Amino acid sequence: MCPNGFSVPEREAPYARRVGERRRETVEQAASWLDTSPSLEELCARYPDDWAAVSARLEATAGAGSQGLHDVIAEFAASPHAGRDRQLPRDVRISQLVRRRMLQLALRSISDRRESGVRDGAIRFGLLDGLLLQRTLFSHDLVRKPVNLARYRMVWRLARQRDRLMPLVRPRGIYCFYSRRLIRELAAIIGERDALEIAAGDGTLSRFLTDAGAKVRATDDYSWTGSISYPATVEKADARTALRQQAPRVVICSWPPAGNPFERTVFATPSVETYIVIASPDEREAGDGESYRTQTGFDMVDSAELGRLVLPEGRNRVLVFTRRAAESD
Repeated sequence: MCPNGFSVPEREAPYARRVGERRRETVEQAASWLDTSPSLEELCARYPDDWAAVSARLEATAGAGSQGLHDVIAEFAASPHAGRDRQLPRDVRISQLVRRRMLQLALRSISDRRESGVRDGAIRFGLLDGLLLQRTLFSHDLVRKPVNLARYRMVWRLARQRDRLMPLVRPRGIYCFYSRRLIRELAAIIGERDALEIAAGDGTLSRFLTDAGAKVRATDDYSWTGSISYPATVEKADARTALRQQAPRVVICSWPPAGNPFERTVFATPSVETYIVIASPDEREAGDGESYRTQTGFDMVDSAELGRLVLPEGRNRVLVFTRRAAESD
């Protein structure tokens, strides 16, 4: 049992490296290592000089308010310009990649502490809260189960440290929990049609829907191999490839990355009749809000009823897109 109250296997570093040691590596090798989702601690150990630069800039914004933080984000987190970046020295290009990732993780850490209310030390559960939430939300370790809504609401009221839950599980690719009633409702929407889950992560949602009688195939590009253990039931395929090869009638995606480049492909896939998205109410956290607003082939319903069935309550929304009937001449 780990200190936070959840039983979870120890994560091994992708490969060991002494603190402060510089390594002659290509940009491609650095990018490949970043794709394994190393922790901020691993990044700091591997690239201490880059962390010194990022942390110094963050500290310099302490009295500058939100504008100062936006300036740091613009400096380190801007999208790379492929043509121009290839002309830069190798070390500079690696630093650009590394510092962007460090900033993302540092900001997540700051957000997690604010959300959890834990200012110092490790974010963890006490024994009682950890035990209550473990048995309510997981079948074992961090393997989620369909949640009994009545039990959840009772336990959620009793758990004094409930605000620590999401900061603890998000690093493992868990952004929400699914109630039994939600699974029944989604399975009813899918009906007898073939469905495809894209960016499925560990395939939890597809597993629940399959158990409920729906025909769902789970796919993911496996880009979170450092954080998620992908089961054999999750096929390795990026969203565009899966949509092209499988031509599904129903597509579902839970917590797609914010501003992702693949959801627009869902709306452009002729076979798709229904698209179901589970995401945050805040577009900065999940989903391609621009594509949702600009697509013209689907009617969108932001279902408050379904949103309340995704847990924790009040932190999720469910969008259901239904293709409009073709207009006759």
